[in-house]
Amino acid sequence: MLQDNLILEHYGLNELNFDTIKSYRDRFAEVKPAHPWNALETKEFLYKVGAWGKVRDTHKEGVTLAGLLLFSEERIITEVLPQYFLEYRESKGNEEWTERFTSQDGTWSGNIFDFYFHIHEIVRNSEPQPSIASSLTEVLINMLIHADYNGEGGVILEKRSSHYVFSNPGLLLVPTDSVFSNTVSQLRNPNIVKLFSLLGLCERSGSGLKKVKQNWSLHHYKTPAIDQDVSMHRTVVTLSLSTQERQVSSSEKDTYNTSITDLGNNFKDVEKHQNTPENDVEIDSYNKNKYSYNKDLIEEFKSYNNDVNSCNKEDNCYNDEINLYNSDVNSYNNNHNSYNNEQEEDSSNLVNVENIDTKLWDIAALAREKKRLSPNQMEHIILELCKEKPLMLKEFAYLLERTPDGVRNNYLTKLLRKGQLQLKYPNQPNHPKQAYLFNKKDIEK
Repeated sequence: MLQDNLILEHYGLNELNFDTIKSYRDRFAEVKPAHPWNALETKEFLYKVGAWGKVRDTHKEGVTLAGLLLFSEERIITEVLPQYFLEYRESKGNEEWTERFTSQDGTWSGNIFDFYFHIHEIVRNSEPQPSIASSLTEVLINMLIHADYNGEGGVILEKRSSHYVFSNPGLLLVPTDSVFSNTVSQLRNPNIVKLFSLLGLCERSGSGLKKVKQNWSLHHYKTPAIDQDVSMHRTVVTLSLSTQERQVSSSEKDTYNTSITDLGNNFKDVEKHQNTPENDVEIDSYNKNKYSYNKDLIEEFKSYNNDVNSCNKEDNCYNDEINLYNSDVNSYNNNHNSYNNEQEEDSSNLVNVENIDTKLWDIAALAREKKRLSPNQMEHIILELCKEKPLMLKEFAYLLERTPDGVRNNYLTKLLRKGQLQLKYPNQPNHPKQAYLFNKKDIEK
């Protein structure tokens, strides 16, 4: 197997795609705007990131194998790696592919850098849930950095209506059963990993697939499956979008709710019999039977009083376990204002997720994906958010995944000073409902 740090002495800058290099450098500058490498000439920059190599004592130099894979073109890459092939295809069922492109179609460079970002855009546009899109691109980058590009079959991503399949040449370098819990990274292509990690697209922590599994579990999807085809020397990862587990969860919830309803109806039956004077003798027997019938339910749902008679006599009784309100209703009413003030203070940092619609979430997606953005990019995102609706500081922090102090000190204060934003309550800076509005007058100027 060829190492990705192999120096190809006869492959120079002319064998590289300069549009791809420019795209990479632009993204690098976005992530690391103050980095000294931004000022380097092309060859020296490529050397720093691991895409160019120098043979010591011979004064020979050339593109590394990693540099060729990321920055060259398909026709040139296959001169060194004849089996090299990239493919994306999708269908809505068992029909023919509704969309398909490969590294050989000649409409684009065919290198793995452009392939990643092409698919990244497709996934972002087709998957409405950012967390799902993020997991898919996580598996995609994992496939690209661990593939054996000298192996047969190529790197293939299939999208079907019920699942995604990621397939690449090369077997796992760690046991299959430890992939979703592994915290040590075993690298087949360390230079490719470095090139992608410099853009913040991957980490050498070995936790990528672990995060995907956790995310899939949160969405109640089936656990991602990993298959090793030893004969074909390939690894296949399948991400199911099946909602079967979610339906089971809903069924259990219905059973839970039905049990509570039945328990409540049983209490009403007891009350009905108790209110019939001529059935005094029957009541005791009825109550005993009902208690026996409901014993398990009463034990499980402790939020109900075990003493049924006590609940019937005192309409305003509360569970001992719940101390959010005073048992004395009059006392609660007298202290209502005090209670509200306290709740508002305690929840000051909580965000009402219902106020965060999909459009706002999507506008801020880039800020969540990249922890380092240029000030201009972040300010642009903030202004676009405010064009949709006024937002509070805690909502900005939630959408951008930044600390409230950082958002306020680094961006909001500056935008206010420039007149691009304005306060909802300009005369009350510390107003509990303070929000930031887009200043339309700034556009008119």
